[in-house]
Amino acid sequence: MSDSYPQPAGEVLRRATQALRLAGCQTPRLDAEVLLCHVAGTTRETLLAHPELALEPGTVRAYREAVERRRRGCPVAYITGGREFMGLEFEVGPGVLVPRPETELLVSVAVDRARALGMAPGRGLTLADVGTGSGAVAVTLCRLLPGCRVYALDTSPQALATAERNAARLGVGENIVFYRGDLLSALSGEPGLALDGVVANLPYVRDDEWSFLPTEVRDYEPKESLTGGPDGLDLFRRLALQLPAFLGSPAFVCLEAGPGQAQAVGGLLWGTGQFRDVFAERDLAGVERVVWATRPGPGEVVPAGEGHNRHRRKLYP
Repeated sequence: MSDSYPQPAGEVLRRATQALRLAGCQTPRLDAEVLLCHVAGTTRETLLAHPELALEPGTVRAYREAVERRRRGCPVAYITGGREFMGLEFEVGPGVLVPRPETELLVSVAVDRARALGMAPGRGLTLADVGTGSGAVAVTLCRLLPGCRVYALDTSPQALATAERNAARLGVGENIVFYRGDLLSALSGEPGLALDGVVANLPYVRDDEWSFLPTEVRDYEPKESLTGGPDGLDLFRRLALQLPAFLGSPAFVCLEAGPGQAQAVGGLLWGTGQFRDVFAERDLAGVERVVWATRPGPGEVVPAGEGHNRHRRKLYP
């Protein structure tokens, strides 16, 4: 069909979906819809309700270019320039890890831990988000725990700049301090700092898994934000060694882990001798995705949670 006159959105969407399906995209229809909404400046609801909607030639050409980028493997978030995370829209782009739905559990568990330790909003809670990337975790924590202060840490200047823009646009820029550096050592300029919590989505892909990752990950996203050495745990080991010097008391740690890594990650935390209990939380797919531990205050017993939780497993002791 020629690009010289308007075309119905439903037909344009059908052709794009077919092209993405043939290219091996896992969610061809969804990707096609998201890209068309982005290019046409409309909503999915409008597209579905009005397939007869006429798209101007310029829109069709721009959409074709976007679909071609996606067909070659470019992540949808890099094409649109944004990704939704826990109901908030975050800017992302090349060189910055795309926020994953799995990481939403990390934020939820961190908020639960803060509340379980009596860290109510307005208490002056101080957290560190290690490996902040786009700032999705740091910003969302600030939105869910009003009054808290978050140190957002990363080694990438590009990621930190993106995170800072996201924080400002989403109204929590004054609550977040951005530092470039290696894990918690980035806070070496904050003498006497005692964190109430450390939250981290560290690289945990094994080196030998890299070549088997999808093209959109392997060829586009920053490798240093994904791979963690031969067993995927290199950065976890280093972080565990740093925790005693930066954690207050009481305090908590929440770490995202890859499939099959929870026991080993929990062992690293337990081995510090700083934590009373170490747990793993399962995501909706049944993967033990988040490992968390609590460091009690003097004479305190830290609550593990309210009653039985079928998504939780005690790792240590």
